[in-house]
Amino acid sequence: MDSLDARRQQLIERFPEWQPSSLGDWLGTCAAQYSDRPLVITDDRTLTYRETAEWAARLADGLVALGVRPGEHVGVLMANYPEFVPVKFAIALAGAVAIPMNFLYRTEELAYVLAQSQARVLITMTGFATLDYPGMLDTIAPGWETGVTEQLPLLRTVIQVPANGNIRAGVRTLSDLESLGIGNASAAQGISVDPTGVGDILYTSGTTGSPKGVLITHDAVLRTGYASALTRAFGDGRRILFSLPCYHMFGYVEGLIAAMMVGGAVIMQAAFDPVRYLAGIEAHRADDILCVPTMTVAILEHPDRHAYDLSSLSAVLSGAAPAPVWLWERVRDELGATEIVTGYGMTECGGAMTLTRPEDSFELTATTVGTPKSAGAAGLSDGMLVWYRTVDPATGEVLPEGAEGELVSHGPTSMLGFWDKPEETARGLRDGWVFSGDLGRVRPDGYLEITGRSKELYKSGGELVMPKEIEELLTAHPEISQAYAVGIPDDRWGEAGCACVVRAPESLIDTDAVIALCKARLARFKVPKHVVFLEASELPTTPTGKVQKYKLVAQLKQRLEQL
Repeated sequence: MDSLDARRQQLIERFPEWQPSSLGDWLGTCAAQYSDRPLVITDDRTLTYRETAEWAARLADGLVALGVRPGEHVGVLMANYPEFVPVKFAIALAGAVAIPMNFLYRTEELAYVLAQSQARVLITMTGFATLDYPGMLDTIAPGWETGVTEQLPLLRTVIQVPANGNIRAGVRTLSDLESLGIGNASAAQGISVDPTGVGDILYTSGTTGSPKGVLITHDAVLRTGYASALTRAFGDGRRILFSLPCYHMFGYVEGLIAAMMVGGAVIMQAAFDPVRYLAGIEAHRADDILCVPTMTVAILEHPDRHAYDLSSLSAVLSGAAPAPVWLWERVRDELGATEIVTGYGMTECGGAMTLTRPEDSFELTATTVGTPKSAGAAGLSDGMLVWYRTVDPATGEVLPEGAEGELVSHGPTSMLGFWDKPEETARGLRDGWVFSGDLGRVRPDGYLEITGRSKELYKSGGELVMPKEIEELLTAHPEISQAYAVGIPDDRWGEAGCACVVRAPESLIDTDAVIALCKARLARFKVPKHVVFLEASELPTTPTGKVQKYKLVAQLKQRLEQL
């Protein structure tokens, strides 16, 4: 096997000078180079680069024939189906801005994003699991099938993708859009797209409140994907399996865009299931999987994991939350992957900005979130994708090197701002620096340590408590799989600590044992007053596995009030 450095050198030679490109042009470049290679693989269908590019061109012509103009917003409400990829690139070819939406939104959430984003066209599945999207639209904007409504005056067209739901009569389907494109061939051909212009409005997952639409350029997405491939030392034709949604940066950039940098393929699954991951690795010879720690644990804990041929698997990216050394050791020993990395980032920065390296020790992978991605000519003057420093969370004053504070970043992939939210933009983007809301420090070796969220800190009896310290103590215990510490309103203490614990399989650990562990290792004011045990499935999470602590607080308050 080629060494990691040799693979990286091949990528650097492939991109000796970074040339900004629009997403549509980038697909065309890849299709010319990798024509008959698979790009999208599912159990039911495979699309080559050429087939994807041709399908995207027909759909783009259809969008233009529908009246979509450059700069207009097109919503996409779709799971990880093969159609997502040509639809996504078609919007770019038409010069429009894509708004990939969380397909698990409930009615109120979907209504908010449709209105706030000012979408002119919506391409939507008919259904997913128990969700009925035409039914939601009936509630949001009655009469939507026939055109513009009072509730959504800018939304003029809805296009259906038949999936687990009933087709609404009289409403265009994706096949209709393709046919319209065939009848108006080359309608999008003369459209010029600025690579530094907005290509996507990606709505944040909302771990602390309502989602905001992050303005991301075409060039930012491609730089970030290239930096991932370079940092992780992708070999030619890398195959990446994942169920993380493509409406989010994780699946979109770390999966699709990164794979395209080396003529690779994505093996997309619409929902996570450990058996489907294992079967997918075997059936499609996946080199790489994308996970969050809860998914990684579920795969390792599945009793049938040894029944599958995982010999093709060499790499794992498990991000979004920290994980202990033992988890990485089990991934290596039981799944056979040797290139194991974790990372950190946020949509506002352009996705994952830091990664550990495949050659790093497990101690680094467990205690840090890596160092800024290598980006060669696509990065800053030092070849890195981003610069990080820390500031005082209260004043914004720059802190000395190595000091703990709020992490802020600057680089060529940073957002342009939040869509139609000037006040939030002013708070989140200051003088070119993105303010993360995350607490941490930059070590002398350049690696970042995350110590918490500034908005998740709580005060108990006037003392400031950092949840991460409690969480790390508890998750180090072999009988605890996950732990989350939050502050619950308390008449006496202002806020009282509550530890939410997910037991490890067959564990019988109880409240007394959890409290005793904390008392033995923590200052008195940090010891949680409450312990609540939950199943992993009961945790309120974003689609990428991050626990939404503001929702967890509400859930725990309700449970404690019932005791």
